[in-house]
Amino acid sequence: MSESLDRSAKINILTEAVVRRLCETLDKSTDKGWRKLGEIVANDRRFKVSSDDLEMCSLKVLQLEGSPSRMLLRLMGERGCTTGHLIDYLQTLGNCDALQCLKPSALQIVVQPQSVALLSGHKLHLSCHAVGKFPVQYQWFKTKEEVPNSFSPDLVINPVHLKDAGFYICRVNCGESCEFSQWAQVDVLNVDTSCGLSYHTVEGQLKVVLHPEFQRLNIGDNLQLQCGAVGRPIPRYQWYRNGVLIPKATKRKLVIPHVMQDQHGRYRCEISSSTERMWTNEADVVIDARISIQISGAMECTEDDVYAIGGGPNDFFLNSVPEQLYATDKVALLIGNLSYQNHPQLKAPMVDVYDLSNLLQQLNFQVVSLLDLTESEMRNAVDEFLLLLHKGVYGLLYYAGHGYENYGNSFMVPVDAPNPYHSANCLCVQSILKLMQEKETGLNVFLLDMCRKRNIHDDSTPNIILRVTANIVFGYATCQDAEAFELSSSGFTNGVFVKFLKKRLLDDEKITVVLDRVAEDMGQFDATRGKQALEIRSSLSERRALSDPILPGDSADPAHTQRRQWAKAHQLPESMCLSFDCGAQIKLGFAAEFSNVLVIYTHIIKKPEDMSFCQAQVTDFSHDLDVDPKEMNRETPEETGIYFLSSSLPQHCLYTRVSALQKLREELVFTVCLQGTFTSMADDPVHWMKHINIGKPLIARLDLHRDIRRNSCMQTCLMPHSPCHSPCHSPGPEHCPYLHQGLHQPQDYSRLLPQQQYLDVYEHVQGATGGCGDSYYDNLSQPRYEHAYNSPGGLSSSPSRVSIPIEAPEDINELQTVFINSLQLQQQ
Repeated sequence: MSESLDRSAKINILTEAVVRRLCETLDKSTDKGWRKLGEIVANDRRFKVSSDDLEMCSLKVLQLEGSPSRMLLRLMGERGCTTGHLIDYLQTLGNCDALQCLKPSALQIVVQPQSVALLSGHKLHLSCHAVGKFPVQYQWFKTKEEVPNSFSPDLVINPVHLKDAGFYICRVNCGESCEFSQWAQVDVLNVDTSCGLSYHTVEGQLKVVLHPEFQRLNIGDNLQLQCGAVGRPIPRYQWYRNGVLIPKATKRKLVIPHVMQDQHGRYRCEISSSTERMWTNEADVVIDARISIQISGAMECTEDDVYAIGGGPNDFFLNSVPEQLYATDKVALLIGNLSYQNHPQLKAPMVDVYDLSNLLQQLNFQVVSLLDLTESEMRNAVDEFLLLLHKGVYGLLYYAGHGYENYGNSFMVPVDAPNPYHSANCLCVQSILKLMQEKETGLNVFLLDMCRKRNIHDDSTPNIILRVTANIVFGYATCQDAEAFELSSSGFTNGVFVKFLKKRLLDDEKITVVLDRVAEDMGQFDATRGKQALEIRSSLSERRALSDPILPGDSADPAHTQRRQWAKAHQLPESMCLSFDCGAQIKLGFAAEFSNVLVIYTHIIKKPEDMSFCQAQVTDFSHDLDVDPKEMNRETPEETGIYFLSSSLPQHCLYTRVSALQKLREELVFTVCLQGTFTSMADDPVHWMKHINIGKPLIARLDLHRDIRRNSCMQTCLMPHSPCHSPCHSPGPEHCPYLHQGLHQPQDYSRLLPQQQYLDVYEHVQGATGGCGDSYYDNLSQPRYEHAYNSPGGLSSSPSRVSIPIEAPEDINELQTVFINSLQLQQQ
């Protein structure tokens, strides 16, 4: 029987007639039925059928015409079970009647039409292919009506319109035999694409094209929110309010009649398919409660009272809800530097940036998260960030890495900073703030997760004059002239600051109140008590919160174009289905771990019956990128350094992590190599190649590798003593040869060392990142890094005065008298 079936075909394409007969057989059997089959499948770890899954299947008997077997087969199909697997399981089960159900009939539908959601104006393509002993005839139906002139196995409607939405089925005739395909739902969305973005319905690719929008209602009004996504199979929807699931809200449109005051909040929808899940943006719903006041006689009012009370002369209305503040947009730039070339490497910034990115997206921020940037890349990233800011925008900058503070000015250290570094090698935060103020932003938030020790190698006294604005908030991970810490762990953990910040960030409170609570939480943490304390500096005069709703400005604003370009630069490449001459098909999929880190995975969809082994690998990447050949094409995400997306990626794939996309100068071209062996060829491998061009993915489209523009943040970020301002105060060639040389010729970035793929995990305590100057703990680990201050160029420094507080030695016992067991000093 196995020779007459395509064993590689997924069981979810079995015909409805076959599934119905199989389920009837398994449901009726007691000792060789669905439950015993489920236990056999559960022992095969490839498909992860748990006892909870079997319990869920058993509950189907309580439903009218419910079938536990059908539920079990659906779960198996969603997890990649093929017809071959099912035959093997049924043979182990010993149920001959069930095996007979799988025997091909004189007419068999081998390709079923798949439900799809697509945009109006695009092409609808449904397929139904059958094989039989006689010529096969087709007729398509929409609900009960025949579709005119639809006698082909492929139903094509181009362009598709809203009226074409509905349920389709295909009748197949072969001699006297007749079969119907499974139903396919077609959902057509009418979305304005005037912004210039294009959407494609690619097999397996889910894409949100319609997000819910802000609404302001009065008590008793009807709330209507809608969202939409395109993809195949058709997406599923589930609405949430303030992070809590709304029961029975499983349609694209959410309608709540006669809303009450307690139904205000942040609404968003989870959109999912069998293999993917994503969220819409959050939409704030404000519900105003008004109190009517009847005034029968004269009353004395000030001018302010008149403006506070609206309405006619005899009927005034007071709004009992405080005035809601809005942002015209929300933009966040998150930078985590960890793989330093000349300084101790860090671990926590990668985890911190990932966690904050997810949280800020829930607050409706446009988030860009970047790892391991050089000086020019940091300046260009800030430059692009500033282009998105305009009047009323909430701008947030988070930085984790090495840093220092001199005379009240904070400096962020790029991964290619020399040792020792000066202000000319770093980015000044206050200079960035000055540029943000010129944009008339609604809120400027800086979260600096770095050390604030003095840099003894930098004696500059910058003079940055800031405007007086009541919208600035600084959250420093530690106090002035103090260090920030990482927590030691055998795995990846947050730094101390983000460990507590992420628990409060979603609170619907004024941002300074949120930071106050974080400071209180940190103060109760024994490991850092007396060593690290959050410091807040603020000029904020209004109750502005990161959770404030967005009320967009004029779409004709130049900033609107910049936002579209920024969003376009963070789109993933479309998934691809690649067919090879041997008959094999693979899915090439993509995911983003960070804005400059792309995950590529390959999955075998179909392979010839006589092929005993089949595997698809990606190779031949540009040398600009950070791709370790030893960690490419691994069977688990963790093996290739993908730690944060492992639970959301499809299973049974080969995974590759491509980082440092900001260095990509040309379009990303690579090779997909299909390797297969055939039983008739003595297991000699055969290779097929396809060259793939996915353009510039994610942040690569912004060309952060480019030379710094004359009108960029370079002019403001550099201090008055830097080469751009006053050469007489610049570090001379005896201090920093490459900087001196860089004044006359372009900097050669090809000399940069490869960035570390993933981070070292220390069993001993590990410290924070960066400050400069003496530390009480320096003498504990100083000998380990003495060589770092005697470079080939003759650079030297006194052993007692290092520029970076350095890591602790490997011997934990040596540190127990100084460090708390959960910490290691490593300055940020």
